[in-house]
Amino acid sequence: MRRALSVAVATAAATCLVGAALAPAAAGQVAAERRDPGTAIDLQPRDRHQTVEGFGFSSAFQRAALLHQISEPQRSEALDLLLGRDGAAPDILRIGIGGQSHDTYDVMLSIQPEDPGGPDAEPQYQWDGWDNGSVWFAQEARARGVDRFYGNAWTAPAYMKTNGSAVRGGALCGLSDASCASGDWTEAYANYLVAWADFYAEEGIDIESIAFTNEPDWNTSYESMLFTPEQAAEFTGILGPVAKKSGYGVVCCDSFGWEQGKPYLDALKADKKAWRHLDVFSSHSYASRSATPAGTDKPVWMSEWAASNTAAGWNENWDGGQGVSTDGIVMAEHMHDSLAEAGVTAYLWWLGVSQGASASLIQADVAGDTYRVSSRYYVFSAFSRFIDPGAVRFDAEHETDGLKVSAYRNPDGSRVVQLLNLNEAPVRTDIDLPRRVKTYLTDNEHDLERVDTIATSVRGSTELDLPARSLVTLVSGRG
Repeated sequence: MRRALSVAVATAAATCLVGAALAPAAAGQVAAERRDPGTAIDLQPRDRHQTVEGFGFSSAFQRAALLHQISEPQRSEALDLLLGRDGAAPDILRIGIGGQSHDTYDVMLSIQPEDPGGPDAEPQYQWDGWDNGSVWFAQEARARGVDRFYGNAWTAPAYMKTNGSAVRGGALCGLSDASCASGDWTEAYANYLVAWADFYAEEGIDIESIAFTNEPDWNTSYESMLFTPEQAAEFTGILGPVAKKSGYGVVCCDSFGWEQGKPYLDALKADKKAWRHLDVFSSHSYASRSATPAGTDKPVWMSEWAASNTAAGWNENWDGGQGVSTDGIVMAEHMHDSLAEAGVTAYLWWLGVSQGASASLIQADVAGDTYRVSSRYYVFSAFSRFIDPGAVRFDAEHETDGLKVSAYRNPDGSRVVQLLNLNEAPVRTDIDLPRRVKTYLTDNEHDLERVDTIATSVRGSTELDLPARSLVTLVSGRG
């Protein structure tokens, strides 16, 4: 049976990890760490926060299909980097659900591009086994160990909407304050989304959950559809029973800003049926930053962000010194803040691969039959490769200005500490990690490289020499 995300799953995982943390073999070590406040960075493994579900990105708008156009062996090299366990090691793939009537590049073709004759007519779904390149990409991801997939619709097909278009907003016909001469399309849209997920099952891809809207508060020239917070809650209550009957979870609401998403959360909470059927609350980080708690015990996903600066072109820099928003160090700070300040359970970058002057992790150069890798790829990998699904974030206390620290305990007992030094000078400090650690460095000269000169074990703790403007990843207890 397909896994449906739920609070119970996250809670159970956290409970198991708590037990592991207090097992007799580890309890003495934990107690010793709490008794020794002598290090500048004081780990507090008993002060637990969210259980991390994983990291991921999107394959929407035919971007993943770009890699299909690159010849071997470059294609497989890029796929291994982007999807492999020794590469970016994503845990979650966000797949776009198309709403367009054509399949030119940068749009997503619908599985029912034409009106079947009204909301009560027999559906006329069309399945090509390709789905804008996402089926192929999902199969490549699954072959490399990715096992969580969810679908995200940007819009319903044009004939289901008040504006009769797949772009420029419009609302779903049949919702409150959204009547149409063609009738009520809400049930038809719910069935349409489930049918899309069922087609993926036929291709061997187990879709876990469905998000029915993307940035419902942003009217734009590409595929889009508007929902008020109350309408989003209303449709969650409609989709929920249909999706659950087929074994799928429900994700909502992907507002274009973190703080802008909170009214959607409030509306979901106020609607008992919607709240019962909601599995994951999601929001983006464009209009406002994911740096405060969302305000729910349900799983919370930062489901899209990517700094944009097309004027800088394709930017591979970690820290170019010009304050360019697509530098890797900017992404590193955003990932830290989303996890340590907003408390998200999953972090999803926008695109894994794209072309031109994008902020994707990898650039596909189809004309040159090759690919390029950005520093953003190594930042993503520093978190995703070492922080496993089921890891529990715990407190890491310190008072060093310009240093951001977050700490995680994996299900196997290993610990990961991320140290982001935003200072223009190195930082010398220490941390209460008594065991020998593996140290990985990302800066202008190192791309998530193993470096043995940063961490030194001394009398039951570890001394650190953190380079200026760097991300240091410490891994303790993993073989």
